[in-house]
Amino acid sequence: MPIYFYPLLFLAIIVFFSAFFTIKQQTAGIIERFGKFQSIRHSGLQLKIPLVDRIAGKLSLKIQQLDVIVETKTLDDVFVKLKVSVQYKVIREKVYDAFYKLDYPHDQITSYVFDVVRAEVPKMRLDDVFVKKDDIAIAVKSELNDAMMEYGYDIIKTLVTDIDPDAQVKAAMNRINAAEREKVAAQYEGDAQRILIVEKAKAEAESKRLQGQGIADQRREIARGLEESVEVLNKVGINSQEASALIVVTQHYDTLQAIGADTNSNLILLPNSPQAGSDMLNNMVASFTASNQIGEAMKNAKKKNNEED
Repeated sequence: MPIYFYPLLFLAIIVFFSAFFTIKQQTAGIIERFGKFQSIRHSGLQLKIPLVDRIAGKLSLKIQQLDVIVETKTLDDVFVKLKVSVQYKVIREKVYDAFYKLDYPHDQITSYVFDVVRAEVPKMRLDDVFVKKDDIAIAVKSELNDAMMEYGYDIIKTLVTDIDPDAQVKAAMNRINAAEREKVAAQYEGDAQRILIVEKAKAEAESKRLQGQGIADQRREIARGLEESVEVLNKVGINSQEASALIVVTQHYDTLQAIGADTNSNLILLPNSPQAGSDMLNNMVASFTASNQIGEAMKNAKKKNNEED
């Protein structure tokens, strides 16, 4: 066998094996023949014509994510950065469009995200941006779907994953939130103090009511005791006026005794003459007698007037 045969054999083997190639799962390969599109190959072992066909490129059919950070201004003139995450994939039936119609899909998607976000956010106040972030994401997805479907890309989902206002704005928002919470706390403390005052007033009112009831019961029992004492004195020949005076004098001396027994009592000025008790008793008896006479005179005068009529 000629010696030049070996290089040719080796070259033939290389060419033969170069006709075979593999495509990974969830990947599409684009085959060109002399620079012209020939076919699309999917996962598995594939065959091409050596030196004629070539693999122009491969596209992943998996879901991919692109994070876009957009800085824009809100309606209340606050600059804010939004992080928009776009999840997309190449449509299996439109691999040709995805490969040949668009060179840089990331740049195209980023441009649409910037356009939509800077059109939507300036219509909102900063607080509304936080509340309506889902509306912004829906607007981005709708715009991207309409635009990227033509190029063979399907927009799976868009998410506004971060909203970052200026640091000074965040500090001001925190101060506002803290002040609002302090206001609520002060209101609760005021309500608690008002409840305590009301309950204390109710307790004092109840205490006064019970104290008044106790005083009334005490006086009722004192009156009952005085009545019984008068009845006992009447049985031994002492009339009601004298009995009442005697009871008052007795209570007067009992009071003096109680005051004298208390070492912490204050100074009280009282009559101290020997005949003070006797004078008190005589004055009381005279007062009772005079009042009885006046009462009898008034009764007789009223009776006389009735008879004359």
